[in-house]
Amino acid sequence: MTHSPDADEQVFHSHRNLLFSVAYRILGSAADAEDAVQDAWISWSSADRSQVADPKAYLARIVSNLALQRLRSARHQRETYPGPWLPEPVLTEGDAADAVTDAESVSMAMLVVLETLSPLERAVFVLREVFDFSHAEIAAAVERSEAAVRQIAHRAREHVRGQRQRFTADRSQQRGVTERFLAAATGGDINTLLELLSPDVTLWTDGGGKVRQALRPIRGAGTVAAWFAAIATVTYQGVAPHDMRAALVEINGGPGLVFSGAGRVVATVSFDIDAGGRITAIHNVANPDKLRAVADGTTHHLATR
Repeated sequence: MTHSPDADEQVFHSHRNLLFSVAYRILGSAADAEDAVQDAWISWSSADRSQVADPKAYLARIVSNLALQRLRSARHQRETYPGPWLPEPVLTEGDAADAVTDAESVSMAMLVVLETLSPLERAVFVLREVFDFSHAEIAAAVERSEAAVRQIAHRAREHVRGQRQRFTADRSQQRGVTERFLAAATGGDINTLLELLSPDVTLWTDGGGKVRQALRPIRGAGTVAAWFAAIATVTYQGVAPHDMRAALVEINGGPGLVFSGAGRVVATVSFDIDAGGRITAIHNVANPDKLRAVADGTTHHLATR
């Protein structure tokens, strides 16, 4: 069977969103995920495609292995990162995360939990629990035996369950809480902030040593409320309060905020909200290197099918 370059490119393009979705969940970095997808294209272009029975499975296996290699090389850098390391946020669409499991699997909170896994555990968990690959398919992707993959998958699943309490999210409730938080934070309304925050809420801020941020998690409703109320009254990263703009957008499958001023994106804020509508965790990314995917306005489709 002969393959035309145009047809081969069309096949790759038809699976590109899926490949990015796999790589991003494994890496937690949009830039690195794009690089992994590009490397997968190079592998696909040079492969003997007449021997490829299932292009989707073949490409997913290639990008998974490439992402795993990148994650291993990035591990030391993340361990020595100044302050909390948070995933690189991306803009998404409601239709792209049309299932609760899709949105949950790409949420900032889940990606933070996945950071606590080893690179191999993370890749296996993502392929098995999020994309429903068989143990045999995963074994081929990560170059391990099927028996080993089963053990790794079980260990990773139990670890994530212990770290992450799952519930059925109400998107309209999430949006309402986010809107109220924005109004209270920009208005310096500590009382409303205290109503919205869980007593043991944790704020994680990622400046990457590039901008001034808290180097340790900030815990407790009172402290977190005071932090956000104060931010609304001071010049932040060279942007005066009256020049700061905030937009409610969808970040990583859920409502979030993008703050901008002086012609640039300054920070993103996303929330973990419990079944009762209280904010349990806030993820604030201000490292400019991690804001490029949001700043360029690209909307990513991160569905799992």
